[in-house]
Amino acid sequence: MISANDLSPAELAALLHFHAEAGVDWLLEEEPVDRFAEFEAMKAARRSAAPATQPQLERQIPARPAPEQRAAAPAPASRPQPAIPDGEAVQQARFAAASARSLAELKTALEAFNGCNLKNSARSTIFASGNPASGIMVIGPAPGADDEREGTAFAGRQGQLLDRMLASIGLERSAILLTQIIPWRPPGNRMPSAAETEICRPFIERQIALAEPRAILLLGNYTARFFFGENDTIHGLRGRWKEIAVADRIIPAIASLHPQDLLTAPVNKRLAWSDLLAFQARLKELSLLTN
Repeated sequence: MISANDLSPAELAALLHFHAEAGVDWLLEEEPVDRFAEFEAMKAARRSAAPATQPQLERQIPARPAPEQRAAAPAPASRPQPAIPDGEAVQQARFAAASARSLAELKTALEAFNGCNLKNSARSTIFASGNPASGIMVIGPAPGADDEREGTAFAGRQGQLLDRMLASIGLERSAILLTQIIPWRPPGNRMPSAAETEICRPFIERQIALAEPRAILLLGNYTARFFFGENDTIHGLRGRWKEIAVADRIIPAIASLHPQDLLTAPVNKRLAWSDLLAFQARLKELSLLTN
């Protein structure tokens, strides 16, 4: 076993980050715990409690009804509720999203919505943050582990890199609207299913409709495919301006690599820089960026 004392600060930080990504909340308890003794104590407690509770249980059992009474007895009142069919969940999502008249109302509607199974395993509901009046919107795919822990989009290392990317073209996250397509972290950071995507679609489209951005930066392969309706990779979709239709609006959008892609393959930073310069130029044309 390798001791923590044998690791460099960078190696120790990487190890802790790995455990955090895996969902480990603590490594060692304050005091040693004898789990075997705990288990034996629990068994002894159950054995000692069994004779005392048995008569009480017997008194609570009603007399067995006659056959004709059993036939007429009503069905149990509580039964497991069936899962909402995907089609019905999409309709509920559309209604909830369309009913919101502001981003604040939409956030409340999203937090109350229970039609997507991703919410059952997620710790946080991630919603748009920043300045919706800026006319500038940056959209990512789905929350990661750091996003879920901090309750905000683009947290952790990828968030720090995104902040540097935005700063390089004269932007900061608090001055733009930053959001994600999927508001709940998929288990294990897997890709959302087609059904989950369609259930979440009304909420992200309503965010765009309410914010009325004049230019959008899409980050990542999933995000570009979602809005462009194409199956190419991000390397084939990035760097080209396209128009996307949301509600009754046509909005220019450009796709680029996700910050996580750049952390994994730093050589791609030159491609992202080219995309950022194109985004900056369009913002200046639209008078959304003056410096």
